[in-house]
Amino acid sequence: MAMRPVFISESKGSSFVRVMPVDFIWYAGMAKSRKQMSVRSLHEATRRLFPSARLLEVSRMSEDMLGEHLSAFNLTFHTKSRRREITVECAFQASKVFETGGPYLDLLDAKRDERLQSSGNLIGFEFFGQRWALEPQTAFYDWIYINALHLHPKLAEDAMAYDVFTDIAFNPDKSINCQASAVALYVSLRRRGALEEALNSRENYLQMVHGAKIVSASQREEPQGSLF
Repeated sequence: MAMRPVFISESKGSSFVRVMPVDFIWYAGMAKSRKQMSVRSLHEATRRLFPSARLLEVSRMSEDMLGEHLSAFNLTFHTKSRRREITVECAFQASKVFETGGPYLDLLDAKRDERLQSSGNLIGFEFFGQRWALEPQTAFYDWIYINALHLHPKLAEDAMAYDVFTDIAFNPDKSINCQASAVALYVSLRRRGALEEALNSRENYLQMVHGAKIVSASQREEPQGSLF
């Protein structure tokens, strides 16, 4: 048995995303087919709790093409200052600032690099001159993700057909950020009619989603306007 969180888009209330731990049968093994068996098991267990739930696995292990396309390793975007495509995952990794290095902008074309483990503790993020703190947790990752998703109208529209999202590889004991949670947040914001306001500025987003305000001088010294 194993436990994984499922992420439920909330159309009302103070929380945009409800996280529910679900116990299910885990199928060990590295093969994609084994991971997909675990996904099916997780979804079956979730439907026992929420019989009418519309579930989507958001990862490269998804048996739904939409879920694969929504993987942070596949979802791409362009910034105003950069014309080539960048995946959400590469943008997130390249933006990490450590005690002794970073951000490593060359990682915009990569997915793994030894420097991400050898540069000391993570102390923040820097995304094309825009600085982000480690708190609120997930704020920076979710900001990149929901902006990128909004640039893909067809994917975004298809995601709206679901209300519960999973990522079989995400383990909350080992990781903080989750692509399934980010999709759930996007769907919740859009259903509430709050998406455009949230995406209008980082300040709006932080206040609306996290109840946080940007207060440090270093954070205020940023380029004006959206990077997306």
